[in-house]
Formats: sequence, C-alpha cells, structure tokens
Amino acid sequence: MTTTDTIKGKINEAEDMARKIWLAGLGAYGKSVEEAQGRYEKLSEEASKMFDELVTKGETLEDDARSKFKSTTNDVENRVSDVRKKLGLDAEPADQRIDELSAKIDALTEAVAKLAANK
Repeated sequence: MTTTDTIKGKINEAEDMARKIWLAGLGAYGKSVEEAQGRYEKLSEEASKMFDELVTKGETLEDDARSKFKSTTNDVENRVSDVRKKLGLDAEPADQRIDELSAKIDALTEAVAKLAANK
C-alpha cells in the first residue's frame, strides 16, 4: 500500500467518523424532540383531565350552594310568614292593618300622656 492510499484511507476513516458524529448528534436531537412531544402529550392529557375534574367539582359545589340557598330562602319565607301571622298582617291587606295598628298606638300614646299629666 502506498502512502497515498494510506492517506486516502485515513481521510475516509475521518470522513466516516465525522459522519457518525453528525448522525449521533442528529439522533440525539430526534430523540429529544420525541421525548418533548411525549411529555407535551402527557401534560395535555393531564391538563384536560384536571380541567374535567375541576368542572365536575364546580358543578357539585354549585348544586350544594343552590340547595342551601333554597333551604335558607324557604326558612326566611316561613319566618316572615310567621311574623306576618303574629302581627295579623296576613288576614287583610297589610297597609290597612298597619294603619289600624298605628292608630291604636297613637291612641294608647295619648291615653298614657293624659294619665301621666293627671298624676
């Protein structure tokens, strides 16, 4: 083998080694892209799942809040109704009954004032 053949062989070996280094770098890049895509897909699935779970939890909380609000509203309405009955405001129009009660209070106030003046 001649010196030229030896040099050409070394050059070919160097070119082959450079090509392999290039391919290894390209392979590393490809592998990192695949891993990144896999992680992105996994995160995307997890985010979607998490969102669905949060929506379900929100619906449950909303239903509970509506139920409690309705219960509280019914309790308040019942209490108001009881107070109206005790005041006699449910038998006849409320404005008329309030006017009558105001007149009675005014009459009682006058009577108390007269009694206080006579002492």
